[in-house]
Amino acid sequence: MADEDQTNGAQANQPAADTENKQPQVPQMRILGQFIRDMSFENIVAQKGVGGDAKPDVRVQVSLDARKRKDAENQYEVISKFNVTSRDKNGDATLFVLELEYGGIFQVDGVPQEQLHPYLMIECPRMLFPFVRRIVSDVTRDGGFAPLNLDNVDFVALYRQMIAERQKQQQAAQPTN
Repeated sequence: MADEDQTNGAQANQPAADTENKQPQVPQMRILGQFIRDMSFENIVAQKGVGGDAKPDVRVQVSLDARKRKDAENQYEVISKFNVTSRDKNGDATLFVLELEYGGIFQVDGVPQEQLHPYLMIECPRMLFPFVRRIVSDVTRDGGFAPLNLDNVDFVALYRQMIAERQKQQQAAQPTN
């Protein structure tokens, strides 16, 4: 009887093991490193001597790029590019231009292949953004302006806009019959 109990117990445990294998993996992300890839700050006010009572009108453009790292399984490099331009509301003078490319190296596990691209372009930049905000604030302050605290970036909307533009370009490139 002991043999029967062991066999029945093994069979009873078998379906439980199968259901465990079918459960989806939980996405996991680790930031392995982050860095400034390129940065430029031009203080036009100091170069050209624009008047002192400038009221800034700040424009921020954001673009993203992600690629798989060679020779590293499930590791990706994600770059956020910020172009910040401040113009004088009273005139047409540019006060400053800040260009920043900030990157991170991420280990991403448990994300299905069809969801990997949006994950890399939304979640990874979201994790880097507080550091970008701090750099922009420090650089503008050190450049002689009031610290610029960037508003939150809606990376979901940015991703959707990027996909829509890509689809529009593909449609334009297709010949019509």
